[in-house]
Amino acid sequence: MEITHHALDGLSAPLRDAWHRAMDESPEYANPFLAPEFATGVARFRSGARVAVLHGGGGPVGFLPYERNALGVGRAIGLGLSDCQALVHRPGVTWEPRQLLRACGLSVFEFDHLVEGQRPFGPWVTGTFASPVVDLKPGDGGYPEWLRGAYPGQAKTTLKKERRLARDVGAVRFVFDERDPRMLRTLMRWKSAQYRRTGRMDRFARPWIVDLVDHLFAVREEHFTGVLSVLYAGDRPVAAHFGPRSRSVLAAWFTAYDPAYHRYSPGLMMHLRTAEAAGRNGVSVLDLGRGDKEYKDWLKTRELRVAEGFAHRPHPVAAAHRLWRRPVRGLRNTVLAHPELREPADRLLRTVGNLRAAGGARIGAGPRTREQAPGAHVAGAPAGGADPRPDGTGPRAGGPG
Repeated sequence: MEITHHALDGLSAPLRDAWHRAMDESPEYANPFLAPEFATGVARFRSGARVAVLHGGGGPVGFLPYERNALGVGRAIGLGLSDCQALVHRPGVTWEPRQLLRACGLSVFEFDHLVEGQRPFGPWVTGTFASPVVDLKPGDGGYPEWLRGAYPGQAKTTLKKERRLARDVGAVRFVFDERDPRMLRTLMRWKSAQYRRTGRMDRFARPWIVDLVDHLFAVREEHFTGVLSVLYAGDRPVAAHFGPRSRSVLAAWFTAYDPAYHRYSPGLMMHLRTAEAAGRNGVSVLDLGRGDKEYKDWLKTRELRVAEGFAHRPHPVAAAHRLWRRPVRGLRNTVLAHPELREPADRLLRTVGNLRAAGGARIGAGPRTREQAPGAHVAGAPAGGADPRPDGTGPRAGGPG
């Protein structure tokens, strides 16, 4: 099989169309993180972003977007931000990973959310993990009727808190596709405050992530749209979510809320409102992302499996990279797999966050400007997403956010 590689910046229309066709022919590749729009968006702000194209039968049949550094270390496009990774291909296509790496000039290719069915990468998988999803169907009535039918155990309490929020603050309304960029800035500010408050790395202190989210917010294409959803009480925004959607899948990515309203459980309200509205707007799957969290157990209808690992060919750089990265991943996965370790780790991170606040950290100051923020890139830890508890009071330890 012939393999070519191309810059993502300025990807030709025929290649983009062939990529879309490959997505359309296989439901497992319908996730927006696998769309060329996400890959080309990352390429605008990250050097070394490219796509390997597999050719067969007279045309392109497979696409692997990746990032490459000067030493030939490769990683899935947007590693640390993307909740879904794959070599997107037409049915029946296969490949030889070492040939693929050689054609791209890579000694190693790292992934952490590889979708099921990527059998050629199977020998290099070091672990698989649950990735909960919600299968959506539009309700026959309004939101309360949908909620009582879909989540009867949560409906009474959630609707009661919404009525209390309306009484205390103002009429509750939800905008599924909010186009006001000021609300996106509000979400970033809330999320920055949450990261710092809980001792996590502040993704929105990184200018390239701010720029990427701004860019994706403006994308309005058939296979990829940046969707900002906002829950209001009166004229006040109380919770928001931003994530990409394809024609059939909405990915839960960045969710946050105004801490002043935490007693109303705005995190859970946001998830439920988003699920109901997404179903009405043609989305069939809400992808909650990898991670074993209580709120996901309540919301999910089934689970997908995603894998992490390192495809590699014999090379000193590949060996060094795996020796450096595997222990870090192993420690993280051990903590996440054991609640008796995860809770102390969360408490430690919260203590760090409190110390930062006491030391004068700019809690709630929001995303930094390009001039204010450090220029270093994210090292590849998971990012984005939603809060783990139904009231949105805690950080996600094992996935975006």
